[in-house]
Amino acid sequence: MNKKKRKKVLVVLGGTSGERAVSLESGKACVKALKKRNYIVSTFDPKHKHFSLINKKKVDIIFNALHGKDGEDGVAQSYFEYLRIPYTHSGVISSYNSMDKVISKKIFIQNKISTPNYFVIQKDQIKTSSLKENFSKKKFSFPIVIKPINEGSSLGVKIAKNFTELKKFTKFLFKKYNRLMFEQYIGGQEVQVAIINNKPLGAIELIPSRSFYDYKAKYTKSAKTEHIMPARIKKNKYSEVLRLALKAHLALDCKGVTRTDFKFFKNKFYLLELNTQPGMTSLSLVPEIASYSGLFFEHLVEKILLDASINR
Repeated sequence: MNKKKRKKVLVVLGGTSGERAVSLESGKACVKALKKRNYIVSTFDPKHKHFSLINKKKVDIIFNALHGKDGEDGVAQSYFEYLRIPYTHSGVISSYNSMDKVISKKIFIQNKISTPNYFVIQKDQIKTSSLKENFSKKKFSFPIVIKPINEGSSLGVKIAKNFTELKKFTKFLFKKYNRLMFEQYIGGQEVQVAIINNKPLGAIELIPSRSFYDYKAKYTKSAKTEHIMPARIKKNKYSEVLRLALKAHLALDCKGVTRTDFKFFKNKFYLLELNTQPGMTSLSLVPEIASYSGLFFEHLVEKILLDASINR
């Protein structure tokens, strides 16, 4: 790269969400990669300074390495749009819709993408009777997955094996969250797909040593989740899950990189969630999938950067 044309990249990392530690790690890895690719790199942590204090005169492109609330739900993106600085990953509406598990599920269903059955309860509506009522109406069976509407990295997710646990976990989660989703648990293989710039990169299979691929399994080496790349599914099913992930990516009008989480059970794929700001740590799945396809970390980060724009 010609020195006269070196781009000034601001990596936004950290933030105030429950995923701050992961964001810091992702951001630092991206800073290192971008410096190796000869960009002029600086960092900005919205925990310490408000987004409005970003000096647009000193920034050509923003690499958004935030995770969770205010980072991947459209809030940060709205400031980047206001500043009119090109930024990576999905835009305001796509980020908001993808982060909200109810909205994204409705979009998946509208696009005929299978997703586990669910119902939602507000904190001010909760009664033991309403839980039982919804449970019987939906014809759910245990286990049941309970999750916050707009958290990432499986934060706050609980799996109830009986009604006693269901009540206990619901009460515990309502201390922090105002709305909860109750979802039918789907067994089978964990398969996750990476998409970059509207093209599938590949599908990886996960075998967590824990009950499911939770926050600890994602970001702790000692959790010993087994990664199998490519996923052990038949060729036609492998192609199918790539198509489904791309379909979800396009249905939500996502940009740059996304990671879509599936369960493969009784020869059928169930889409659990789509992540618009997947992790970029040493244990993260998107870099691993990309590496298998010959796109190594530095080039992956640069490819994401080069897709940056405004009005996403």
